[in-house]
Amino acid sequence: MYDLHPSKPLKGTVYDGYPAIVEKLKEALSAYAGQVVLTLDFYHGVSNENVLTELIDALDPNTILFADSAKRSEAEIQAILGRQITDDRVFGVLTTEVLDSLMDSGKIEELRSHISDGLTIIYGVGASLIHPGDIHVYFDITRWEIQLRYRSGALDNWGVGNYDEDILRKYKRGYFVEWRIFDRYKFKVLPDCDFYVDASTLGHPKMIDRQTYDRGMELFATNPFRLVPYFDEGIWGGTWMQEHFDLPQKKNNYAWCFDGVPEENSICLQIGKTLVDIPAINLVHAQPNALLGRRVHARFGKEFPIRFDFLDTIHGGNLSLQVHPLTEYIQDHFGMHYTQDESYYILDAQPGAHVYLGLKEGADFDAFIDDLYKAQETGCRFPDEKYINAIPVKKHDHVLIPAGTIHCSGAGTMVLEISATPYIFTFKLYDWGRVGLDGKPRPVNIDRGKENIQTDRRTKWIEENLIHRDRILEKTDAYTLERTGLHELEFIDTLRYSFDDQVTIEMHDSVDMLNLIEGKAVQVVSPTQAFEPYTIHYAETFIVPASVQTYQLVATHGPVKVIRANIKS
Repeated sequence: MYDLHPSKPLKGTVYDGYPAIVEKLKEALSAYAGQVVLTLDFYHGVSNENVLTELIDALDPNTILFADSAKRSEAEIQAILGRQITDDRVFGVLTTEVLDSLMDSGKIEELRSHISDGLTIIYGVGASLIHPGDIHVYFDITRWEIQLRYRSGALDNWGVGNYDEDILRKYKRGYFVEWRIFDRYKFKVLPDCDFYVDASTLGHPKMIDRQTYDRGMELFATNPFRLVPYFDEGIWGGTWMQEHFDLPQKKNNYAWCFDGVPEENSICLQIGKTLVDIPAINLVHAQPNALLGRRVHARFGKEFPIRFDFLDTIHGGNLSLQVHPLTEYIQDHFGMHYTQDESYYILDAQPGAHVYLGLKEGADFDAFIDDLYKAQETGCRFPDEKYINAIPVKKHDHVLIPAGTIHCSGAGTMVLEISATPYIFTFKLYDWGRVGLDGKPRPVNIDRGKENIQTDRRTKWIEENLIHRDRILEKTDAYTLERTGLHELEFIDTLRYSFDDQVTIEMHDSVDMLNLIEGKAVQVVSPTQAFEPYTIHYAETFIVPASVQTYQLVATHGPVKVIRANIKS
């Protein structure tokens, strides 16, 4: 059974809910006489009002200071960040700014001047810029919860007041600008915090102390683990995940599952009966060498370069026809240093399923672009069969998609997408005449797309380079090992293991991301008993940190197949 909220048990103390947190902070504050400052740092998205009424008021401070009031005006911030925010509905430029530059130094000094005798509580984004705190608490929130609050209208971009703005514009400002800035600040101040709070559940925070947080990071950096997945409906969504993962019904079905994206997903500690969710990117920053491996860390920095997610079009529709930018384009236009090379591993498929991939031999590129514009401007049908290859696919096929290749999954496929991480950089070329779930036309980017389409990737090249590339590397009575990709142009390697007993895997200083693509269950086992056996069920994505070095996969309920991705040496 697919685990919808995987966690790892950890011994420690957790303060579950506001009453428990209030009592613990009162105890910590009682050690101070006279003037004492309690600093509550927030990631934007944490509810200011909820913390104020449920926690701060209960502590009965002499003075309350709201850090966000030191923020520069929106006009000043636009002057600093406008080029990164952009007027584009979808795309910005990754900022290199830091939180300090968005705060008014005069306003900070004014707030500091109000620190008084007795208890002063400073709360909000950038609170420790005013005072580091005699006691310092960090309130965090998962990326998915931020997105849900954006969508519901409960959350704006930081101080903008744009609660009802187009969700794509809110997400764009978050992804390219605000989350970069807030992450830099968070990872600067977290090492000095006394307590960490999971504030993702509105009205029910969970707090752990610094030592417990550090032990949690070490636990995940030295043991196989899963990320907490989330599922999202979409206009082309299918029914496979709903049926196989026992999900509640959605009006538009489930299109996406993010279950292997540390920049978006969370990890979960179970302390007693309490679950504490922590953004997985915190782990990447806290334990980069142990998690990624020194070789991968040196190459990519504190980023997790591999992504697994699901695209479900079983009884659904086609994805948008699209292309991903070339490396030089993504560097020059968006400030990202590597691009989204990807692949579709076909986890399941209906009869007649296919993917769209590359231009047909002899197709006129200029006419192709003209017809895309015509379809966009007039709403007429784009004649895809005239220009684009429709490649039949079946279960366990692996279709390779280096950047610059026109592609999309057709209806009737359950895709495990294995790719490099920068997933937002997709240029839609044609969306089959649909509107999004918000009733608005989904953004099409023909102007950007045509600058990146590699026109030499036509039928013959596609057949020779991007499909049916499986190669047997080893075959014994115990197992079969195949290389299924990725393409020579891509930095990710993918290996498929088929066995009914066990296999031993040497990691070579790279983190592994894997998925059980066939079979009921498999156990991840340490040959040196360095960690407890870890059970994985069908279709679950899991991560083995580079620090593990060697592990075994043991089939516990009959024959299995596992796909493994790592960074090529």
